[in-house]
Amino acid sequence: MSSATTDPTDRLHGLDALRGGALLLGIVLHASLAYTPTPMWIVAEDGSQVASTLFFAIHLFRMTAFFIIAGLFAHMMLERRGWAGFVRNRLARIAGPLGLLWTPVFAAFLIALLWKVAIDNGGSLPTEGPPQPPMTVFNFPLLHLWFLWVLLIFYAVVLVLRAPFAALDRSGGWGRRVDRLTGAATGPWSPLVLGAPLAVAMAWVPGWIPFVGIPTPDTGLVPNAIALTGFGTAFLFGFLLDRRRDLLVRIERLWPVFLVMALGTGTGAWVLGGGAMPQLAPVADPVARAGAAAVYGFAVFASALAAMALCLRFLSGYSAVRRYLADASYWIYIVHMPIVLALQVVMFQIEAAWWIKFAVVIVGTFAISLASYELLVRHTFVGGWLNGRRIPWRKARAGTDALPAE
Repeated sequence: MSSATTDPTDRLHGLDALRGGALLLGIVLHASLAYTPTPMWIVAEDGSQVASTLFFAIHLFRMTAFFIIAGLFAHMMLERRGWAGFVRNRLARIAGPLGLLWTPVFAAFLIALLWKVAIDNGGSLPTEGPPQPPMTVFNFPLLHLWFLWVLLIFYAVVLVLRAPFAALDRSGGWGRRVDRLTGAATGPWSPLVLGAPLAVAMAWVPGWIPFVGIPTPDTGLVPNAIALTGFGTAFLFGFLLDRRRDLLVRIERLWPVFLVMALGTGTGAWVLGGGAMPQLAPVADPVARAGAAAVYGFAVFASALAAMALCLRFLSGYSAVRRYLADASYWIYIVHMPIVLALQVVMFQIEAAWWIKFAVVIVGTFAISLASYELLVRHTFVGGWLNGRRIPWRKARAGTDALPAE
């Protein structure tokens, strides 16, 4: 079913699928880190060019697409609930999980990390080591939960700017101009328009590494400028896109164009980053860096919009399985990282081909995380906290839907 056949007030199942898929792909992304030919992670095994290529492809679009959807849903919630309801909801479902679940997740990750350290040290932890710097706002280890912190920053910016914009736009003239600009920016040229600020930010940073692209802001409470620019542009575009919901049909119909763009520019960015043998060094020459940044910035938004258009085109119908996985994806992403690392450490001690280990880590992490969601979250108060509604067991057996349409 195409999104063009659905009513604008219907739940956007295609975008739900994209949001859930982006989070679930995090398991594959983080599992692949142990098996790249260039060491990139705590566990580093003899890897494969396939693993590094898979990492690059997923990292290229995943979180940019997520932030486009996050911006769209943020505007939708603001319109439906008002600023007070929006604040209450985001504090409960974004700030709450970050504040309450970061500590156990970090503790579990640290245990897995120390396990690997003990293995490397002959079976016991070293008694001496370099002194650790004190934890500050600049080195705070957010781990993979960084996206919750960045979302809170974007929500705060939206709320701060909302009041003065509303005061200046009592007649609605400014809003109509913004809507026209959003329409003008939406078309085959969108990857170029949206990718330009990101390209400038990457070219501006001397230490930028083309293979890494957007550096993950997982350390420190002050996100790096490249991540703020790239994800901020995506969030803003999604936010404005919800004001022009009709443009979703335009994006959907452009899926072949965006897909060709994504494959072409994505391949170019991959080559410039070292190809299947990642080059984890910055580009010293400013001209070469600017060229690589231009290609990568274009590729990021071409691939994110291709993913969005494909989901709108082919996944806009209701599917109980996709809906269940979309609901589960939030919890799975929150808890997956320590499980991934622990399974990587287990497989590190076993003789097997890299792809067997890789598959075991992915399947094992997904199975453990999904089982914990079904048994501990979906039908308990935790499910109500994270997903907005607890599903009683009897209703789950009857196959009822999990969430309200917001």
